[in-house]
Amino acid sequence: MKRVLVLSPLFILLLVLGLWAFWLEPSSFITTTTNIKLRRWPASCNSLKIVVLSDLHVGSPHNGIANLAKVVEATNAIHPDLILLAGDYVIHEVMGGTFVKPEPIAQELKKLTAKLGVYAVLGNHDWWYSATRVQAAFQHEGIRLLDNAALPIKNGSCNFWLAGIGDYWMGQHDTAQALRAIPDNATVIAFTHNPDIFYELPKRIVMTFAGHTHGGQVNLPLLGRLIVPSQYGEKFATGYISEGGGNIFVTNGIGTSILPVRFRVPPEITVVLLNTLR
Repeated sequence: MKRVLVLSPLFILLLVLGLWAFWLEPSSFITTTTNIKLRRWPASCNSLKIVVLSDLHVGSPHNGIANLAKVVEATNAIHPDLILLAGDYVIHEVMGGTFVKPEPIAQELKKLTAKLGVYAVLGNHDWWYSATRVQAAFQHEGIRLLDNAALPIKNGSCNFWLAGIGDYWMGQHDTAQALRAIPDNATVIAFTHNPDIFYELPKRIVMTFAGHTHGGQVNLPLLGRLIVPSQYGEKFATGYISEGGGNIFVTNGIGTSILPVRFRVPPEITVVLLNTLR
């Protein structure tokens, strides 16, 4: 008598969900576009297209140099005005992946192109591994690091300042130093790795961009995002937050850490269009 293997619907469902969360979703990425209107954004800079890439964690499962090359190619195809790299290029501890040194990562990121430039800050994983080595790799490839520094951006009649702020978790942030050279009446946008710094940022910063949270990596129906590395829970997990005159956008990032899983939080190339609120 032949035995027939019967798989229960529950087993099949769990198998499909497991394949989705541990393989399909982490190995792909999407592009999201958000149009943000700000009261203090100059009309001369309307439709400024900013791409934010964060938490690349090259070497995490399904996320090696080959995937980074795809991210770079897809980003360049967007033709952004400005590209902000918000930290965590390496991964400090790899579960199921293969560690990738910062040098080949920087070599690939060098291929990014944007009309107004490509700028970077470091994240906690970069500090845990070796900030000195990551910095050296980026500098060798000509990628401008803006940890606690700022520079003016000019595009015709559009003028603003871009400030990069060091990582909050690692105690590397010095907002006063980052803003020191900026005139009082200038329009300022900032980027940093960890959004938990939000309440310490002066209101003169019109818009801030961050990563770090991975969007929680797992977003369960009814239960929400159970693991968000933030002292504020899900508040700064993902997307656009406006509060008390401050504005911040948090990207889901590209890679994974701790557990090689994503569920209903796909890796993303984040595109933000800034316009004046009329």
